[in-house]
Amino acid sequence: MMEHMAGALTAAADTAPAKTFPMQDPAVFLRAQAEFWQDSMALWQRFLTPATPAPAAEASPPPKTGDRRFAAPQWRDNPVFDMIRQSYLMVTDHLLKGVDQLSGLDDRQREKLRFATTAFADAMSPTNFALTNPLVLEKTVETRGQNLVKGLEHMLADIGRGQLTHTDPTAFEIGRNLAMTPGKVVRETPLYQLIQYTPATEKVGAIPLVIFPPWINRFYILDLNPEKSFIRWAVEQGLTVFVVSWKSADATMVDVTMDDYILRGQVDAIDTVRDLLDVPAVHTIGYCVAGTALACTLAILTERGQADKVASATFFTAQVDFDQAGELTMFIDDEQLAMLGKLSAETGYLDGRYMALTFNLLRGRDLIWNYVVNNYLLGQDYPPFDLLHWNGDTTNLPAKWHQAYLTDLYRDNKLARAGEYVIDGTPIDLSVIHTPAYIQAGREDHIAPVESVFKLTRHLSGPVRFVLAGSGHIAGVVNPPSATKYQYWVNEAKVDTLDAFVADATETKGSWWPDWRRWIAALDGETVAVDGARIPGEGKLPAIEDAPGRYVRTR
Repeated sequence: MMEHMAGALTAAADTAPAKTFPMQDPAVFLRAQAEFWQDSMALWQRFLTPATPAPAAEASPPPKTGDRRFAAPQWRDNPVFDMIRQSYLMVTDHLLKGVDQLSGLDDRQREKLRFATTAFADAMSPTNFALTNPLVLEKTVETRGQNLVKGLEHMLADIGRGQLTHTDPTAFEIGRNLAMTPGKVVRETPLYQLIQYTPATEKVGAIPLVIFPPWINRFYILDLNPEKSFIRWAVEQGLTVFVVSWKSADATMVDVTMDDYILRGQVDAIDTVRDLLDVPAVHTIGYCVAGTALACTLAILTERGQADKVASATFFTAQVDFDQAGELTMFIDDEQLAMLGKLSAETGYLDGRYMALTFNLLRGRDLIWNYVVNNYLLGQDYPPFDLLHWNGDTTNLPAKWHQAYLTDLYRDNKLARAGEYVIDGTPIDLSVIHTPAYIQAGREDHIAPVESVFKLTRHLSGPVRFVLAGSGHIAGVVNPPSATKYQYWVNEAKVDTLDAFVADATETKGSWWPDWRRWIAALDGETVAVDGARIPGEGKLPAIEDAPGRYVRTR
């Protein structure tokens, strides 16, 4: 592999203009080759002469935080598979070093090349092939090949549905053991259904809460089951909770843009709840892309003199400045945008399976190759896992919105510069927003990196509370107090940088949800009795159907 790579680079360098083709400094390149062959000879020496002591990193079992692909003792106890393992890890290490040593690349080019190289290396892991994986060979002998037969059945089923299966598809059903919080759909539009949840307390906060989940996923990530449900927890905390359930795009939504999600989505839902309960303002939550939209909504309402419609805004892992938007930017350039345009040209919407694949590729080792080994090679049964069921429950996206979102925000970063991003004829300037804001980020978030989310604090002019939660894009948000997992950090001082926030932040074990509830209570100490329109279907909006509604079930 290394010889082929070196030959290809040399041949390309001979035929391409020197200023346009990235190439290593000759001395660095020769040193890299020498180090590779030196490591190769040392590896063969240990294989041929087992008494030769291995490096300290190889002399003991891998730590729990190490490479889980090779955690089984067979990868070390058998000399042949130990050699295969070490060879693969050595070649991978040198491939990635080669990326770092290439000159003539800007930071973005280097990141994309490293990402592609890592993806290639993960795909070529010996764990992914039957003849080089000792666990698969043992299983094949043990079951007399039935694991491969069952694995083939799994693979053919996935090919038929056009999507990798992560969990038992029969284990979960929306409304039966997912999205179970009682409530009613009280409004339906071509874009969304509005769900009002049944109160669980005799009195509730005077200001209702409207939650905007991302339309690239199903809303029930916030209502997986009674133990994990943020929605149920918020209801039990004495809040009148509404959730927007977005419609998965179809041919009728060919012309839907961000203007629609903001004006005919978020603003419409806010006005609907205000009118239904006869209240001047609502609390709001925007998750991920819906948080990006919520920032635009606040700016538009402010420019139109209607900022007082929103009492507070909470942002879950939301970005408005995409300069450090993380690994998703690896999939955004002119060529890939053109490809996405072709994929949705006939229907006017992008099949949600393409987005699912993109997110899976961001963690290919865990979300693709791990399941290739377990499901296809070992023929294991799918485990029931509600989060992975939700992850595979894809939604289609309006093509016009998707192209504009990737181009205007991810590629061109227009929202970060006042006046460049325009919604319904209104140039968006986030600095006009004075609404109290609670901003949550995940320390290990690879979709909305904490560095990117923190930038939101610098764009808003009102009081801001920034909370850094343990874990990532999903587990960092869906972390109920009863689970007693992870932790969160706050810094009561006003700071300008993430480094300054982290330097003096105070860590608290467990969920950040109670901290958010205290923050909300400080903005809304008044309570009202649960009667009339506070009960779903009892006000001027009759119940259309039981929660979670039909939109969340539509593929």
